[in-house]
Amino acid sequence: MPELDRVDVLVVGAGPAGSATARLLADAGRSVLVVDRAEFPRDKPCSEYMSPETVRILDRLGVVGALEAAGAVPLAGTTVTAARGARLHGRFALAGRRPFRPTGLSVSRRILDHRLVAAARRAGASVLERTAVEALAHDPAGVTGAVVRDADGDRRTITARLTIGADGLRSVVGRRLGGWSQGGLRRVAFVAHVEGVEEMGDTAEMFVGRRGYLGLNPIGGGRTNVALVVPLRRAGAARGRTEEFFLEALRDFPGVSRRVGLGRLVRRVLATGPFAARSGRVTADGAALVGDAADFFDPFTGEGIYSALRGAELLAETADAALARPGRVTADAMAPYRRARLRAFCGKWAVERLIGYGMHFPDLFDRAVERLARRGLAHTLIGVTADFVPARAVLNPVFLARMLL
Repeated sequence: MPELDRVDVLVVGAGPAGSATARLLADAGRSVLVVDRAEFPRDKPCSEYMSPETVRILDRLGVVGALEAAGAVPLAGTTVTAARGARLHGRFALAGRRPFRPTGLSVSRRILDHRLVAAARRAGASVLERTAVEALAHDPAGVTGAVVRDADGDRRTITARLTIGADGLRSVVGRRLGGWSQGGLRRVAFVAHVEGVEEMGDTAEMFVGRRGYLGLNPIGGGRTNVALVVPLRRAGAARGRTEEFFLEALRDFPGVSRRVGLGRLVRRVLATGPFAARSGRVTADGAALVGDAADFFDPFTGEGIYSALRGAELLAETADAALARPGRVTADAMAPYRRARLRAFCGKWAVERLIGYGMHFPDLFDRAVERLARRGLAHTLIGVTADFVPARAVLNPVFLARMLL
């Protein structure tokens, strides 16, 4: 382990949120150390969908060319099929507002995360893989860093002016800061890579059933990301038999089950969840949270990677300004980050919850999908879920009335 006992910023977690934050702060001249318990490249359960606005941030980070060279697939939009068969097809280019580019991207997290870690290193950040955080270090004034353990079992304390928790849904940093809570919609995702799924086009596909939902997403090389999301109470049946449960649950979606069944599993089924978790303290004296460590609701709208990267942009801007002052970074100095997150994400959070809770009522959801398609509103909704059309385009009485009445 290199001699990095004292840094400006310690980032816990080298996924998209952590690597992007590290890349931006290192580029600003800050000394940055990233630690992650994994060794890269590594697989990660995720929808692996990236909206056009996500691509904008990836372009800023300088990795789009590498992702495309590695086989990333352009996505032109999203198709949603409801439980009773209503279907809408939304395309980014027709959403009424020009996106960064007319397509998003889809690529495995094994490729994406590895490229983002490399970008952080090129910017000057140090990255320690196979290194876990055991505890936060404190003094009376707040967080001072963390105690980490490397792959050999050796422990050391890293001192940092700012410790950033980017360690995902089960964030060690977030739980140590307190205020962690679980929401009502507790769903679990089971994600596979399947080769040879038939009839895949140039869009992501979502299918809503009465006992969960399913997403299909082409990720290149003839492979499709197949993500099944079910309530937590149902997911218990997968214990000790994940792959069998996954294949059985696909039968809730007969047409899709046939398409997937003709293919071949090329990666073991990975599970993640339960979702609907958030931290009530995204900042504290000496610490901050970003990405899923701060908030994660439900993957239906496919905005997890966008939220991680946009949160990294917002955090890096505030943190850089706070680090320009002497001494430890305080919660007051990070207050602009809290406000910026609220401005950037409050509309997105509302739309996520509108859709997430709407799926509890399959007949109503089917009615809404049918009216959105028939009245030419699908492109607008998909533009909102793709992060480049403002949420107010759908969160208004006129749109909601046309969707339901």
